[in-house]
Amino acid sequence: MEYQQKDIQAMQELFTALSDAWNRGDGAAFGECFADDADYVTFVGQHLKGKKQIAEVHQWLFHGPLKGSTLESSATSELRPRFVTPEVAVVHGIGEAKLSDPAQDPSDRGSINTNVVIKQNGEWKVTAFHNCRIQQIPGGRG
Repeated sequence: MEYQQKDIQAMQELFTALSDAWNRGDGAAFGECFADDADYVTFVGQHLKGKKQIAEVHQWLFHGPLKGSTLESSATSELRPRFVTPEVAVVHGIGEAKLSDPAQDPSDRGSINTNVVIKQNGEWKVTAFHNCRIQQIPGGRG
């Protein structure tokens, strides 16, 4: 459908803005990628509510444990949304926050995330995000 190509491009720009904000250590800009009432579940099970809290917690991370880290994400290059409606899509991404000190950066930090993105007032935002570490499926698949 024609609307999808334009919307996929807009989503691509959203995830690029998210990665760019992370790489600059800009919590406010990171938070702007989310809907006002977004839900954000971290890989350790913490539930952040709303873009204000998402921005504040990420700014704390960018000044502390994730200072100088960079975000590498497939969502900025291999975006394959599944449209639920013309204004709602599910986007899976694979990525890794690379720590600034390679000696402190274990090789098993790859994560997969599920994003629900919504189009409000012509603009795409993440309304729900869940992140977890990539694990192999028993039996060798995945």
